[in-house]
Amino acid sequence: MGTTEAQQVGVQHGETDKHVPEGELFDALSNRRRRYALEALMGTEGIELGDLAEQVAAWELEKEIAAVDSTERKRVYTSLQQSHLPRLDDAGLVRFDKRAGFVEPTPGLAECEVYLDVVRGNDIPWSEYYLGLAALGAALTAAVAVDAYPFVLLPDIAWLVAASAVTLLVSAVYHNYYATQSQLGRGDTPVEMNS
Repeated sequence: MGTTEAQQVGVQHGETDKHVPEGELFDALSNRRRRYALEALMGTEGIELGDLAEQVAAWELEKEIAAVDSTERKRVYTSLQQSHLPRLDDAGLVRFDKRAGFVEPTPGLAECEVYLDVVRGNDIPWSEYYLGLAALGAALTAAVAVDAYPFVLLPDIAWLVAASAVTLLVSAVYHNYYATQSQLGRGDTPVEMNS
């Protein structure tokens, strides 16, 4: 039995055509330390394991890199080397050369960003945002239907078309802004820390 397109959802593994199953991808991204490592790798050609461990430790401890002591760095270094980076390498998100102590992103890393829609601070999930828009649209439709003021000033269809156009425009602008701000490797800290 052949695989369907839906079963091939995932990222491309390295430079081959092998797709990472969605469950395996979510498993790889389920750990904060792995997500921080991926964030540090975005936009780089690669990074030394020691430098990666320092950056991840600093983010985890919410410290400056210079304030991370050797014990904190070693704890992160060891777990990255022994567990997290091999798992990310197996998932096709990074290439990890254990002997050289060097990690580089693969093309699959950029493709996995769609799975990291992080809800931060006062943000609301997109499902709730669109539910709110639907409720607002229903209220507007009801107000137009009962000829509430100021909706009697223009034909019903004019209000509904204008409201639809404005809602679509505002949603598109906000969604674009949110997506841009949520890109991996865009800021000095991981996306999920910006709350």
